[in-house]
Amino acid sequence: MRLRLIPDDTKINFFGFAKVTFGGSVVLLVLSIVAFLAFGLNYGIDFKGGTTIRTESTQSIDVGAYRAALEPLNLGDVAITEVFDPGFGADRNVAEVRIQAQGDAESIAPETIAAMEAALTAVDPNVTFASVESVGPKVSGELIQSAILSVVGAIGAIVIYIWLRFEWQFAVGAIVALVHDVGLTIGLFALLQIKFDLAIIAALLTIVGYSINDTVVVFDRVRENLRKYKIMPLIDILNLSANETLSRTMMTSGTTLLALIALLVLGGDVIRGFVFAITWGIVVGTYSSIYIAKNIVLMLGVKRDWSKKDPRTVGRYADVEGK
Repeated sequence: MRLRLIPDDTKINFFGFAKVTFGGSVVLLVLSIVAFLAFGLNYGIDFKGGTTIRTESTQSIDVGAYRAALEPLNLGDVAITEVFDPGFGADRNVAEVRIQAQGDAESIAPETIAAMEAALTAVDPNVTFASVESVGPKVSGELIQSAILSVVGAIGAIVIYIWLRFEWQFAVGAIVALVHDVGLTIGLFALLQIKFDLAIIAALLTIVGYSINDTVVVFDRVRENLRKYKIMPLIDILNLSANETLSRTMMTSGTTLLALIALLVLGGDVIRGFVFAITWGIVVGTYSSIYIAKNIVLMLGVKRDWSKKDPRTVGRYADVEGK
């Protein structure tokens, strides 16, 4: 007996609430842009430049004492964050000490790092230093440019692929859906001020690939139904195609989310931002393939050839069916 999360004969009208679904997405995208402009992204050390020291101790973290110990060193902007994780035991207390880049230097001098470690050890003799990461301002600027180019390049390549495989209307629908997914993800990171580093760029690229995969599945069924139902209105074909692929979409997204939720809860703080981005991206990517991409195709229309008398036997895709 097969497990059926979605019945085979669903007849959901996905366009019945278009003003809410599509209009709501437009509003959320605008709010994401506002959040990005108002709050900016909490760039990690990869993009901002500077040094991050990760400390571990068996004693509780006293952020105020840490900051007071580092203040005489005149390091400029210092951010100290205690890291919480369900996997940590009661005797494992972790903190991240972030120091801004020192002028044009590619990294903080070893003497400065040694002085910082000595200052923190004076506060907590049990403290250990798990890792030290440094990124210079010049390198961080190049990484930002490379990250933007990688995301834009991936979206551009996908649009060309969709354009060649389907029609230009489908390509426009796909790019709007991808911009929607990436935009909402960046907006959420700006609003919650989650650290934005190279791992999140990798997550964005993963989101783009996952979202377009789901969109192509729906578009492929739309193309098949355009050949099969030559006189059916486009809105009905889009609804039919979404219903026919709904079971596949929910099973794929659901099983992927199960693994991601497990990583989100048990994976630890090191990968939490990356996993959170992908989890959010799968949710909005599944949503956009159903409610965004198809709406754009409906708005633009798909040209059919109605020049012959009997439209039931002739259409843009009639050569596939035959007579």
